[in-house]
Amino acid sequence: MEAATRTKKDSSRGTRELSLKLGAFFLHCMSGRSSEVLRVLDESGLTFSQMKVLVELETADEDARTVTALSDELGISPASASRGADGLVRKKLATRVEDPDDRRIRRLTLTARGRELADRIISARLAGLEDFTATLEGDERRKLEAALDAVLKRPEVAEIYRSYERKARR
Repeated sequence: MEAATRTKKDSSRGTRELSLKLGAFFLHCMSGRSSEVLRVLDESGLTFSQMKVLVELETADEDARTVTALSDELGISPASASRGADGLVRKKLATRVEDPDDRRIRRLTLTARGRELADRIISARLAGLEDFTATLEGDERRKLEAALDAVLKRPEVAEIYRSYERKARR
C-alpha cells in the first residue's frame, strides 16, 4: 500500500514537472514573432473565445458548423461558444445560415473577412514556430520531431494536425 502511494506521488510529481517544461516551451514559442498573434488579435478587437471560434471555423472540415458542435470541439460552454459566434456575426466575420436539411438548425460560416483574419492568425502562429524551429540544432530538431511524431499518433492530435496542415499549405 505504501509503495503504491509513493509510486502515485512520484508519478504525480513527474507529471507536474513535465507539465511545467511543456508550459515553458509553449510560453517560449508564444514569445518573439509569435506575439504577432496577440497583435493581430488585439487589432481585431476579438475576445479569446471569438478567436477560438473563428480559427476553428477556418480549420474545420465542414464549411458551416452549429454552435453546439463548436462548443464540443473547443471544449467551451455552449453559452461561451454562442457569445463568440454572436460577436463574429456582429463584426461581419461570420454569418448564420440555414441548414439545407433542417430549417430549424442554424449554422455558422465565415465571411471573406473572417477567413482573411483567421488566415492571418494561423500564419502568424506558424511564422513564430518556424522562427523557433530554425534555431534548433540538428540533434534537438531530431529529438523534438521524434517526440512530436509519437504524440501525433494520438487520433485527437493527428486530426488537429491534418486540419492545421491543410490550412497552412494554402
